[in-house]
Amino acid sequence: MKERGLWFLFLVAGLVVLPLLAVHMAVMHLDGTLAVGNPSGGHPIDWANVMARGRSMAFALTYPLLLGAALFHGFYGLRSILFELGPAAGIKKAISLLLLLAGLTLFVYGSWAAITAHQLALRGTP
Repeated sequence: MKERGLWFLFLVAGLVVLPLLAVHMAVMHLDGTLAVGNPSGGHPIDWANVMARGRSMAFALTYPLLLGAALFHGFYGLRSILFELGPAAGIKKAISLLLLLAGLTLFVYGSWAAITAHQLALRGTP
């Protein structure tokens, strides 16, 4: 994909991260103020609250979406910073490949974890 298209995706990923991160922050860190995402009350990482979020299809879908958008936005930003140093063309290709492989690996692992957690919560497995 050409740089212009990658830059556009970088901006879109940033716009996707903003609302999803805001929801994450509200659920996980403003629980006393907003009491969202914690149906049994208490702390967001209390087991009952973790299981309740784990059963929610909304969380199962938004975690991988947030992960993918954040990984792309972060790794493309890092790639852009490294390219500003003016490396040779071969080094640029190596940087791009390394960041792509790292991002895909982290996305697959994180998505697998989110899907597995959702499935275990639906079964009621601790």
